[in-house]
Amino acid sequence: MGDEHSLIPKDSFVFKLPKKSPLVLRMVVLMFVMVCAVYICSICLKQIGVVPSAGFLNVEVFEKPCPEPNIEPWDIPYVHYPKPKTYKREECSCNPVRYFAILSMQRSGSGWFETLLNNHTNISSNGEIFSVKDRRANVSTIFETLDKVYNLDWLSSASKNECTSAVGLKWMLNQGLMKHHEEIVEYFKTRGVSAIFLFRRNLLRRMISVLANSYDKDAKLLNGTHKSHVHSPKEAEILARYKPLINTTLLIADLKQVQEMTTKALSYFNTTRHIFLYYEDVVKNRTRLDDVQEFLKVPKLNLKSRQVKIHHGPLSQHVQNWEEVQKTLNGTGFENFILEDYRK
Repeated sequence: MGDEHSLIPKDSFVFKLPKKSPLVLRMVVLMFVMVCAVYICSICLKQIGVVPSAGFLNVEVFEKPCPEPNIEPWDIPYVHYPKPKTYKREECSCNPVRYFAILSMQRSGSGWFETLLNNHTNISSNGEIFSVKDRRANVSTIFETLDKVYNLDWLSSASKNECTSAVGLKWMLNQGLMKHHEEIVEYFKTRGVSAIFLFRRNLLRRMISVLANSYDKDAKLLNGTHKSHVHSPKEAEILARYKPLINTTLLIADLKQVQEMTTKALSYFNTTRHIFLYYEDVVKNRTRLDDVQEFLKVPKLNLKSRQVKIHHGPLSQHVQNWEEVQKTLNGTGFENFILEDYRK
């Protein structure tokens, strides 16, 4: 059958798609732009702390940075804003805190001196922390302990409220301080820790105190209890009754050893921010306490201690073999120790 006889025209099998309307295209583009805009806005809102939640806006409050303290540029490394893990400083979070360490030797007046500092409303000195051997086993344990102290997470009877302005500890030279001095100096400089050196000028008086305290550890003269420090004249009198016998053969060598250790400590920590004190000077002149408070940048207060001095008066009253000691030290560089005296 020929084409001319076909009953269905050819054009009937050709489907022509209608042209897309310009209005539809515009709607598609507009929807795309709106989606992008919503996405971008949501990102921006998240960054500024406004997050949509369940149809409401939840505004997050970010902690404002503390204002810059009005201090000299050189002093900035010594001003800190610790954030304790065990509590919050609340309204005191922007109160600056300074870190310190009292570097001393046993029986050099450091216990009495520390009670004076702790009498200040804004100072917390946490005692002889490194007397516990595990805490000074190595550099890592030393740093862990120091971090806890300076982060205000070390809780002791000396711990103050959230507004502490100066926090530190008492550290004896023979408690890992000299052994790891290089690492500790670097820690002090990196963390902005200030050192307070406190030593006795009269090393003979210190020796007598060391010997008497060592004796009482076993004798326990105060009703079977050993006390390194006392708070009543009666207790001081009882402890002072014991007169140690000094080994004069080793006397000069022992005094030299203590003197050399003091000199080494000063040279090791000379590059740190520090202040140097003699116990005798603090006893005689309380303005030295003003110097310490100025050093720690705390308000100057009249500081007091309940501790009572044990060995009063001339040294001859506190040594069994005083004449032998005199003969040994006469004509030496330590002769002034048997002549010096001070009131307290």
